[in-house]
Amino acid sequence: MSVLRVENLTKRFGDVLAVDDLSFAVQPGEIFGFLGGNGAGKTTTLRMVLDIIRPTAGRIEVLGAAPDKRKSDAIGFLPEERGLYSHMKAIETIVYFGRLKHMDPADAHAHGMELLERFDLADRAKSQIGDMSKGMAQKVQLACSLVNRPELLMLDEPFSGLDPVNQGLLEDEILRASQRGAAVIFSTHVMQHAERLCDRLLLLKKGAKRFEGTLEEARDTLPARITAVAHPAIASVNGVASAEPVEDVGDGFHRYDVRLTPGTSSEAVLEACTAKGIALRRFEEQRASLHEVFVSMVGEGEVQR
Repeated sequence: MSVLRVENLTKRFGDVLAVDDLSFAVQPGEIFGFLGGNGAGKTTTLRMVLDIIRPTAGRIEVLGAAPDKRKSDAIGFLPEERGLYSHMKAIETIVYFGRLKHMDPADAHAHGMELLERFDLADRAKSQIGDMSKGMAQKVQLACSLVNRPELLMLDEPFSGLDPVNQGLLEDEILRASQRGAAVIFSTHVMQHAERLCDRLLLLKKGAKRFEGTLEEARDTLPARITAVAHPAIASVNGVASAEPVEDVGDGFHRYDVRLTPGTSSEAVLEACTAKGIALRRFEEQRASLHEVFVSMVGEGEVQR
């Protein structure tokens, strides 16, 4: 059974179509990247899954049932808009969120302290949130989303505002949750995190799905590029769309940036070069990065490295 299933989901705010006939499913143990630029519909979709707002049309199933914010014990959520009660102590805050998920207070406290230990905050367990740095407070909020050991963990722009060390800590927690069988869905417009973590990806643009699949399938949507040190005749090989000379390396050889026609493999071009007797000193395939794939689908201004 899918942990989360969304079918033909649509949400309108007046004349604005925020989510447009969206369908996808997330399985147990899967890390699912929910990607797109600002205003793509990511947060709106997550809020519908949480039953914070209701869809205009479509169907949502969470663990086999319609979403109900009164029955969210198996869900963990880290919102994009961070905010905790500044006067509460760190461990008190985590226990409070655990109690909201109907946890036993002792279990919530024990697991909360375990999380603070992992986050290098055990010595700040009794510090008030208002006395903590922004990064510390963000880690406490992450602990609040994890304390109930959720079966569905949803993280909305979770890396925003974290330094590289804490970004790595968050990546570790995402992998840890997946390894214990939780379905993890996180929204982001920073491609490097999705590239490292995700089993599958979904790209939204203006509320509509533009792509869903694995990282390899995403890369396959763009033709491969080749760095070759060869004679100029490489430009005439079938399947080569262009061969831009980058550097003269002598003896009639140049280093070329070779772009292939759609559907042409680097292996086919290599075989054609061999058949034509074109001398090669270097022949290296350059797969498209996720950043390049998403720029091609949604535009340069919508994603960040």
